[in-house]
Amino acid sequence: MGDLERISLHVHDKISALQRMLDLSAAELPQQKIKKLGQELLVLGRLMEEFEHCVDQQKEQLKHLKDLEKFFQVNVEVVQQMKDNIPAHIPHRKGPVSGNDAVMNQNQAETVKRPSRTVVKEMEYVTVPEFESIPQYMRGRVTYDQLNVVVDSFNTALTAKYKILSQSLKTLNNHSRKLQERFKNQETKDTKGWYFIVEDDIREFTQTKVDKRFQGMLNMLRHCQRLRELRGGGLVRYALS
Repeated sequence: MGDLERISLHVHDKISALQRMLDLSAAELPQQKIKKLGQELLVLGRLMEEFEHCVDQQKEQLKHLKDLEKFFQVNVEVVQQMKDNIPAHIPHRKGPVSGNDAVMNQNQAETVKRPSRTVVKEMEYVTVPEFESIPQYMRGRVTYDQLNVVVDSFNTALTAKYKILSQSLKTLNNHSRKLQERFKNQETKDTKGWYFIVEDDIREFTQTKVDKRFQGMLNMLRHCQRLRELRGGGLVRYALS
């Protein structure tokens, strides 16, 4: 039983007792009864003060609960908005560069210039700030997610190409042997040290449509320094930057 309910019952009992005393007022009350009546009224007055104090406390608690309800409602809306707007592609975060990291990055750069046939570096997703830095005339109606879908297609074609290049001829079927020969014929002294693909690789290994819109997105990736073009022999090669 709460304090408010307990005090309410107590007040009710006192009022009932006083009512019974008043009902006897028609008869002459002895002095002792009059004194008792005064004491009961005094106790009732204190109970009423305590009752009012409890009511004020309950009002404060109710106000506090309403404020909490508003606070949690706002947080629920914020969390829901975050949930509804989680990007499909989350770029990897680059940590701070220490002295050892700088040496490591230099070694990694040298590794890129001398790529192995088994480990292929992939293009990183475009970040939101990078996407927003692309001029509007270049972006057009392309969305952030659509641009990173092209990044996925590029990585798929790149990985498939260099997987075939890393295999020996005897492990390949006729189609893969022809592809391997084509890949090697596309290499020149200018492509040495670079991972690259051409448009035919996108058509071969992905479902991406190679059209003007796709070309526009390649330009956007070049603007974000994700790739560079290596031209020669009438062929445009798209290499990782």
